[in-house]
Amino acid sequence: MNDVWEPHLEALGALIHQQRTLAGHSLRELASMTNLSSAYLSQLERGLHEPSARVVRSISEALEISTQSLLAQAGFVDAAAEPADRPTDTEAAIAADPRLTEEQKETLVRVYRGLLPRD
Repeated sequence: MNDVWEPHLEALGALIHQQRTLAGHSLRELASMTNLSSAYLSQLERGLHEPSARVVRSISEALEISTQSLLAQAGFVDAAAEPADRPTDTEAAIAADPRLTEEQKETLVRVYRGLLPRD
């Protein structure tokens, strides 16, 4: 593993773990959703492996967070290069809440965005 990327891999792993927990998924459930082994996912969450683009995309889709956002939060890409309408952490938490229906999630996100100051 390249020492330059090590802190980013650890950050990515922590984010995956955080988003998985917020979504209420066990490691086994996420493994099933992504067709990856739970052992490999565990190693990713601990920052021990550099995942391929396909793996990151699969994980981000399963966790309902954009790949760009996940990589930006981990420091792999410049957050300023992200689209202005990218989901925030708040929006990601709303999307990941299993207690809400899709309609409730959409309503909450609209209300949340309506409360934010206009740039």
